[in-house]
Amino acid sequence: MTTPVFEEFDPASDCDCPGCVHWRRVLPHASRSPAGRHPAAHRALILAAAVSTALVSGHTVPALAAPDAPARPGVPAGDEPDTPQGGTAPLHGPGGRPATVEAPTTTRADIVKRAKQWVAAKVPYSMTGYWSDGYRQDCSGFVSMAWNLPGNEWTGSLGQYGVRIAKDDLQPGDILLFHNPTDPQKGSHVVIFGGWTDYTHTYYVAYEQTRPNARRQSTPYAYWSHSGQYVAYRYKGLAGGTAGAEPDPAKPDAPKPGPSKPDTAKPAAPVETPFPGAAYFGPGANNKYVTQLGRMLVERGAGRYYTSGPGPRWSDADRRATRAFQQAQGWRGPGADGLPGPRTWALLVTGQGRDVTAGAAASPAPSSHGVPGYPGRAMFRPGATNQYVTQLGKQLVKKGFGKYYATGPGPRWGEADRRGVEAFQRAQGWRGGAADGYPGPETWRRLFS
Repeated sequence: MTTPVFEEFDPASDCDCPGCVHWRRVLPHASRSPAGRHPAAHRALILAAAVSTALVSGHTVPALAAPDAPARPGVPAGDEPDTPQGGTAPLHGPGGRPATVEAPTTTRADIVKRAKQWVAAKVPYSMTGYWSDGYRQDCSGFVSMAWNLPGNEWTGSLGQYGVRIAKDDLQPGDILLFHNPTDPQKGSHVVIFGGWTDYTHTYYVAYEQTRPNARRQSTPYAYWSHSGQYVAYRYKGLAGGTAGAEPDPAKPDAPKPGPSKPDTAKPAAPVETPFPGAAYFGPGANNKYVTQLGRMLVERGAGRYYTSGPGPRWSDADRRATRAFQQAQGWRGPGADGLPGPRTWALLVTGQGRDVTAGAAASPAPSSHGVPGYPGRAMFRPGATNQYVTQLGKQLVKKGFGKYYATGPGPRWGEADRRGVEAFQRAQGWRGGAADGYPGPETWRRLFS
């Protein structure tokens, strides 16, 4: 009988077959065998030789059971990645030059900027591949790159480069880390915090390296699974220090910084997005910078001033939140007028200055366009959900314009609200655009007079 010919194959370095997974667990820091071949391929060759010998001798060979692959975490709605990772390694891999320098100083803006570069380049995920900048293309290599570390770390070593912080202290450039010491390949993951998406602090923007490539995505706090085991860290080499870090019981409390200078001063640090100018903020403004301002204010503790949003249309909520942030810096008078200047913008974008504390005095009831209580047009638009919609609906019912409500009124803006407002506006003798069903300051004044 002619001996069958078997070909040796070399599967992908991050192959998911049971054999490859088994050998990666046995040799967690070696992607290839000493002979230079993939461990699974080497095993396959040995097995092929054994089968060949058995066939020549004329005996039947029983099937060999493949080793079981480790259990993988679930992937709800395709959002949670399966992210096995490599170990500690120099830049550009095992053959690279070992790092001999300390971790350099960096800024929040630079951390996020580097993360965005991988997202824009759609760097593919790989446990063993190294991108052109020398960093490994897995979750921990991604954070090593963003933090500009001198080498490639893994979830078991990244913590030494940071200090632990509380959830309320999270700011862009910090990380959320889960390391499973009993089985590092099961669930261990790390992401870069990019900022809260709303004032409830239930979702945040996560920058992460996962299959198929680096991404930026809204993510539930702290993560899709193992949420209670993620720990927040702030990079030790952050320019401006590590404010918000959990205190070290062995050291006395550091002195608190004094008030910073108001908007008339020159910005202290370069910003990722330059200040667009005062014309982009204030009554009547409607642009992307208003949205960006609101989101940054929410991240710094001013979320309670927003009942919905933030959005692109300037509202009294933006003014009150801006003033609260300015007052938190110790500014008074014209320096805390609720309109952002270059200094306010620089502190927000770079993550510097003091956050708005929970005990800060709240402003009186909103007053917009000279009309007490009018919260601004942003509160009344498709998708809006807030207390002012309920307040408006109840007043429409009280004034005799509630026939369009089948239920409610409630906090979510709907067609019944719009038609009720339109009917009220028409009752004032208004037509055309003046009776569009969306309450402006004059509609509000007349409705509540």
